[in-house]
This record gives sequence, C-alpha cells and structure tokens, in this order.
Amino acid sequence: MLPLIVPSYVEAAESYGDGPSELLFPEELALAAGMGAHRRREFATVRHCARRAGLRIGVPPGPLLTGPMGAPRWPHGVVGSMTHCRGYRAAALARTGDARAIGIDAEPHRALPDGMLARIALPEERAQQHGLRDLDGGVCWDRLLFCAKEAVYKVWSPLTMVWLGFHEASVSIAAATASPAPGTTAGRFRVRLLKTPPDSAAGRVPPVLDGRWIASGQLMVTAIVVPAVVPARAAGAVHGDRLRI
Repeated sequence: MLPLIVPSYVEAAESYGDGPSELLFPEELALAAGMGAHRRREFATVRHCARRAGLRIGVPPGPLLTGPMGAPRWPHGVVGSMTHCRGYRAAALARTGDARAIGIDAEPHRALPDGMLARIALPEERAQQHGLRDLDGGVCWDRLLFCAKEAVYKVWSPLTMVWLGFHEASVSIAAATASPAPGTTAGRFRVRLLKTPPDSAAGRVPPVLDGRWIASGQLMVTAIVVPAVVPARAAGAVHGDRLRI
C-alpha cells in the first residue's frame, strides 16, 4: 500500500507479518532487551523493511537506533520514517538530495475510541468530518485524521527537535479520488502548521505540507514527503479548511 502513495524518488518496503529470519544488530538487541516477544518481533520486522528500502538507494545494512525524540537515527545523507500496527510494518527512505523529511503512519481501519476525536481535532476538523462521512461512509475519517496527524509529527519532530501537539496542525482531507489497487481507496490531504518552528529549524519546515492516504478494509496508511526543494506554489490550493486537488 505504501509504495502506491510515495513519490518515485522514495523507496518503500512493507510487510504484513513477522518473519523468523529478521535479525537485529547487537546495538538494536540492546534496545529491544526489555521488550515483550510481540513488540520485539515488530521492532525487528520494521527495521528489516527499512534495510530493504535502504538497499534500493545504496545504503548498506546497519543498526537503526533512536534519537532523543524517539525518531530513528538514519545514516548520513538519508531521511526516512517507519511505522507499524497490527498486521503491518513499513518503512520509507530517500536521499537528502531528493527529500528533506518523510513521515508515514499506519493504523487499523476502524473508528477511533469514543471521545478520542474531540481530543485530537480542531473545530474546523470536526466540522469537516461530517461532510466527509456524508460523501463516503465507507472510510473511517476520524481514524484517517489521527493517522495523518501522526505522519505530520514524524515530519516535524526530526526537523525541529521540539514537540508538536494534535491541535498545533490543521489537516484538510480530500475525499477519495482514486482506486490505485483493487480493494483500496485513496486521496490527498493538506496540513497547515499552526506552530512556529524554533529558530534552529527556520526555513526547514514548510508552513504547508501535502500528504497522501490509502485505505483498505482493514488498514489505512498516510505519507508526507517534503521534497529537498519545496516548490513556491503547490499544485492544489487551500481555501479555508477545504483542499482542492
């Protein structure tokens, strides 16, 4: 699913299960020492995905550790993102000459728990949820909003090294516009960042981010890729809280 929603210069690898041969480097074994068996398997599999994607851009396999904000520490000259949820693990990598940042997230395709939408959504986002449900009741739009905001944080965090709350980014989701594979629906979303990056990250984080989403009956995946050179104008246009493609 992920390879269908990232640009051609981004390499993506995914897995729908954990294999017995997905080994960890000694440094990774130290990180995984306190994990339960299930968490350790997904930890290993998602890193295996990252190494598969890395090989396609010429990155030799090596340990993938975590930085102070919890994001992966990628080799020099590489940006990337990893995600995992029940039944799915994935990673996306690119060279820094092509991309400035990548954020991906995967979630089960089911409604958020009661009360969760109010905790993560701005008033305009809650209003948009009603219109999206009227257009297509087959997509769990509340979960998609959460999935998109998780991808936003994975772009913001390594570029700024500061926290970004759910209410500090406004997401406008476009209804499904394409079916890139049997049994899926897909579309786009746009993000307005409402928090000013720290001076140390000035110019590195565009105020508007563009993303893509894809959903099947069981799973949804979001991806945001910030190109190395951000166009002065994006292809779509934001009008209020709506995204026109």
